[in-house]
Amino acid sequence: QVQLVESGGGLVQAGGSLRLSCAASGRSISSNVMGWFRQPPEKEREFVASISYSGSRTYYADSVKGRFTISRDNAKNTVYLQMNSLKPEDTAVYYCAADARTRPWYTGGYYSREDAYDYWGQGTQVTVSS
Repeated sequence: QVQLVESGGGLVQAGGSLRLSCAASGRSISSNVMGWFRQPPEKEREFVASISYSGSRTYYADSVKGRFTISRDNAKNTVYLQMNSLKPEDTAVYYCAADARTRPWYTGGYYSREDAYDYWGQGTQVTVSS
């Protein structure tokens, strides 16, 4: 079992930056693909970014490409989401997720799906004011 705890959310002005962290406990996530999703107010949850177990490959939603960066520190069992040039439409609850399985492949399209993940954090609120 893996527990995921997000932190780093808050209120920021448009154009500002935030870095979200997702700390995993229970077991190592160094062999598992990790992802970030978000749920804007009154909307469905949507994919933001994913990262391969080694960190060498990443995949982003078009809406955040070039502004957000996902990374991981396997020694700390932590995944990060650096968010720059934030816009009001980035306002959402941000969730970290983990695939329970160790797969010999990584496909960005597959890992943009919610059902690719088995473990989810409780979410952290990000609010971007205009």
